[in-house]
Amino acid sequence: MDAELKQLLRGCVDCIDIEELKKKLARGKPLRVKIGFDPTAPDLHLGHTVCLQKLKHFQDAGHQAIFLIGDFTGMIGDPSGKSETRPPLTREQVLANAETYKQQIYKLLDKDKTEIAFNSTWMDQFSASDFIRLCSRHTVARMMERDDFSKRFADGRPIAIHEFLYPLVQGYDSVALKADIELGGTDQTFNLLVGRHLQSHYGQEPQCIMTMPLLEGLDGVQKMSKSLGNYVGIDEPAKDIFGKLMSVSDVMMWRYYELLSDKGLEEIADLKAQVEGGALHPMECKKRLAWEMAAKYHDAPAADHARQEFETVFSKGALPEDMPEFTAAAGDASRPVQFLADAELVASRSEARRQVKAGALSVNGEKLDDPETALAPGEYVIKLGKKRFLKLTVV
Repeated sequence: MDAELKQLLRGCVDCIDIEELKKKLARGKPLRVKIGFDPTAPDLHLGHTVCLQKLKHFQDAGHQAIFLIGDFTGMIGDPSGKSETRPPLTREQVLANAETYKQQIYKLLDKDKTEIAFNSTWMDQFSASDFIRLCSRHTVARMMERDDFSKRFADGRPIAIHEFLYPLVQGYDSVALKADIELGGTDQTFNLLVGRHLQSHYGQEPQCIMTMPLLEGLDGVQKMSKSLGNYVGIDEPAKDIFGKLMSVSDVMMWRYYELLSDKGLEEIADLKAQVEGGALHPMECKKRLAWEMAAKYHDAPAADHARQEFETVFSKGALPEDMPEFTAAAGDASRPVQFLADAELVASRSEARRQVKAGALSVNGEKLDDPETALAPGEYVIKLGKKRFLKLTVV
């Protein structure tokens, strides 16, 4: 396997079809490589960047990177992996989120060499008869081969008709864009195969598909997700990116290196050998990963400052220089379950309750394990876990 193909397949779970990919690459022409994101939330996190990193690999190799914003499919709602029908988003919600995506992807991709597309461009032109013709290209039996659909049907849970349209529209996107390759997470395999199927129907050479793993979050167990609070947002401050990544386990660190780092596989293997041989401490190796991610999504000076502050705060027990500040009204708003969520130290009230009960909260250096205790008016230094601080004023 030559060096270019090895780099393009780095971290890939499956490639359909590898021989087709080799033939496409052998032609020596830039390939059209597509990845699609539905703007269902305003922020991208490191889990999203696994596929974006792969798109960058293709871009660096001279191929055309196509970032498709699913402003049309976003209003349908991707049923992949869902145990129940997902409520569609409004066009206003989708367009607002899409604007943030357009800014965030350029933290990874070359703006001048990236083609941005919106699938509403062609789907809004579809008439009712166009949709009927598109639907005729697939069967209900094939749709029911999807694991999530078949499980819901067997359990008697509803499947809305519009959910069947999602894979067809995503597949047609590949037709409209004349994609040579489509990238996606392993949960997208069915949808990506529909693209191959439809391209054949429309007289195009079928795209190759490459699936990437779903990145585990900071807990090392569940998929990275903002709702689970185990995520690292690429728009977060550099010190937060650095601090959060320092909580990753020594084992999970290597998976992050492989899927997120710009370091070559040989360099990563050398780092791993140094750690296993005792020449390099795992924490130092983790700091290098955290620095790289902070620098990638901000810059080197910000990453340097983040590392320096981390070492000052967590090695010497000092307080951070720039703790976020938050003001809460006395009463219900000053209860930990409320102000931790309102100040966005946690993703939800339920996460706040769990962490406080687990003993992760200290107020002015004293443990507080009752999430419902209201704080009296005054100023407080809040510490949650080892890495989250807040200067709280109760009025």
